[in-house]
Amino acid sequence: MQKLTPEGQNLVNNLSIKYNLSAEAIIHMIGAVNNGGGSMAQFNSPELGGSGQWMQGGMTMVGDMFNNGLKNTVDNLCTEISNSLLSTQVFPIIPAGTKGSNQWWPSDLGIPFSSGSQNSTHYAVFPNRLAVELNGNVTIYDTLDNNIGGVSQQQGGNDSLTFSSQYGTILVSTLPVISGTGNIPPLENNNFLQADFSNPTPLNEETTQIDTSSTQPSHSINSIIEMIEQLGKLHQAGVLSDDEFNTKKSELLSRL
Repeated sequence: MQKLTPEGQNLVNNLSIKYNLSAEAIIHMIGAVNNGGGSMAQFNSPELGGSGQWMQGGMTMVGDMFNNGLKNTVDNLCTEISNSLLSTQVFPIIPAGTKGSNQWWPSDLGIPFSSGSQNSTHYAVFPNRLAVELNGNVTIYDTLDNNIGGVSQQQGGNDSLTFSSQYGTILVSTLPVISGTGNIPPLENNNFLQADFSNPTPLNEETTQIDTSSTQPSHSINSIIEMIEQLGKLHQAGVLSDDEFNTKKSELLSRL
């Protein structure tokens, strides 16, 4: 079990009793919300229906997509965890620049323009540098003259980490490696990329890209409806413009 501070253990005990969940499930959810910057979470908890996602403000997805009671439980739990993380040090502080720290990149890079994560992969954008952490291994890339406006998953035949710049969508693996292995394997197919844009230093554009244009051998009606629901939530959150939402929605509906 992950090490907790005394305050963190008290939070786990209280939430475990309140929601009738094991301590392991609560700690897993705290970690998921914490990794999402307190505003979103990707989780996989058998006690909460398996794989699911939560976004502050209304988007909650669980394995049993029509189980509204479970959705409410997850939403209430994640919201309470998010609020608690604002005032409670749940996990012991790990020195910056070391494995397991929220600031996992080398300290000499300074403060990133933006940072985020997807599954076991984390990224942070700096002036002329992109840092990527995979399973504790950090690779630093030279971004050359690219103005990075978002890091995302390239969906389709070659799933891999990409970024958007003034030159379009570019594979991270094509950048020169400053340090580290540069070995970025394909990412799992997930529906959103976590990002923290709290730093006031502006970028030209910060977007979370979702490519729904790829063709797949087959799509169930339920999966397409689910993707449209996700697009609707992102549209309401302001991530997608009206035109982007309508275009991607039409692309999905064309697969039915």
